[in-house]
Amino acid sequence: MRDDLLLRLLDAFVVLTVAVAGLWTWRRWHYRSFWLVVGYPLMAVSVRTTWRKVALGCGLTKKRHRWWFTLVPNAVASTGMVKVRRRFQRIAVDTKPWMWLPRPTRYGWRVTVHLLEGQIPDDYAQAAERLAHSWRVHAVRVSSPRPGRVVLAATMRDPLVRVDEIPPSSELLKVTVGRLETGKPWEIDFRTVPHWLNAGATQSGKSNLANALIVGLSPQPVALVGFDLKSGVEFTPYGPRLSALATSRAECVGLLDDLVALMADRMGLCRQAGARNIWQLPPGVRPVPVVVLVDELAELYLMADKSEKDEIAKTSTALLRVAQLGRAFGIYLFCCGQRIGSDLGPGVTALRAQCSGRICHRVNDPETATMTLGDLDPAALVSARAIPAETPGVAIVAGQDGQWYRARSFYVSEHAAEHAARMYADLTPAWEEITAGTCGAEITEADLNELIDA
Repeated sequence: MRDDLLLRLLDAFVVLTVAVAGLWTWRRWHYRSFWLVVGYPLMAVSVRTTWRKVALGCGLTKKRHRWWFTLVPNAVASTGMVKVRRRFQRIAVDTKPWMWLPRPTRYGWRVTVHLLEGQIPDDYAQAAERLAHSWRVHAVRVSSPRPGRVVLAATMRDPLVRVDEIPPSSELLKVTVGRLETGKPWEIDFRTVPHWLNAGATQSGKSNLANALIVGLSPQPVALVGFDLKSGVEFTPYGPRLSALATSRAECVGLLDDLVALMADRMGLCRQAGARNIWQLPPGVRPVPVVVLVDELAELYLMADKSEKDEIAKTSTALLRVAQLGRAFGIYLFCCGQRIGSDLGPGVTALRAQCSGRICHRVNDPETATMTLGDLDPAALVSARAIPAETPGVAIVAGQDGQWYRARSFYVSEHAAEHAARMYADLTPAWEEITAGTCGAEITEADLNELIDA
């Protein structure tokens, strides 16, 4: 009898071991199906059953009065036992927000919650970290698709630990550079968001993102223009695919003058055709789009002595005009810098206002993060300052839908970017051909106001 019991226990132990090993292997090699079949049902039950406690602990409940039977002390007997009687009266009860059934996502789950009276989505955003710890998930993001509703999106694990390559985009002026924390591709679409500000310290992934843009834009029928005040060490290897490259402040002033004259020429072309932008022109006469890559933006504004004041002012004004008018005439900006602060002057602040696309990698000073993301959600600023140094390529991105996301770019080596520049060198339009016909016409204030309003 005892031997039979031991054999049964041994058999049960073997079966349990095989089951655990099988589940571990399933989770290790095909996490997505494991999550949908095993992880999600267990999670959904746990979230729904613990929601009252979690909401109470995170301060998301409201006191409401309800009629209920209560036990009220009546008399104390000599033996010390308490006699009670029941009374029907109004009492204050903690009411939890109504929660729908969680729905699975690729990296976690999301659930819709009905707001209680007096609540706003910011109440849930402030409690997002507490919710993440209560549910033991990597992070919880809050969004509000319509009044009275919030969507809590939880990620079980960090999806940016390893970023796999995604097929490149086939659309003009759209480049897939990485992946968002939601699992969707991180795309930089200049047609939707024309101007971008990219901040990041050394070894944070800022230059890698520029390499990804070079690789993505090289096979497209666009002109690439570079501003590199580090004597051209960053963009010179990509020279075969660049239509123009400025490596000194004097060259930058001349190249910006060419861009302003180019805008004036394209303005006349659009007026003649009755179009508000170049994309309304027939393909046969539509000018080639120009993407301007600026490296070390701060160098354009730094002043060693007063003799450079006029040159810096001219550079600042020309760059701001390109940002204000470039969208209509197919000229787009991608400005990079290690440090972008208000101490560089009002020109940088005005330029930032024109750059609706924001990318903030790990930075060395809070001022740069504030300058890049300060006018967005304050939570984005906190998340940007928490990017660790051992995760290059991770950044906070202002999405095209008005939301901000954590994202990580693919690793693109300098060798790969140089190879792409040489491979597609035959697609490089000559700068002389692009600017042919420009007569340096000045843009009047009336033209400026009209196009800015458009």
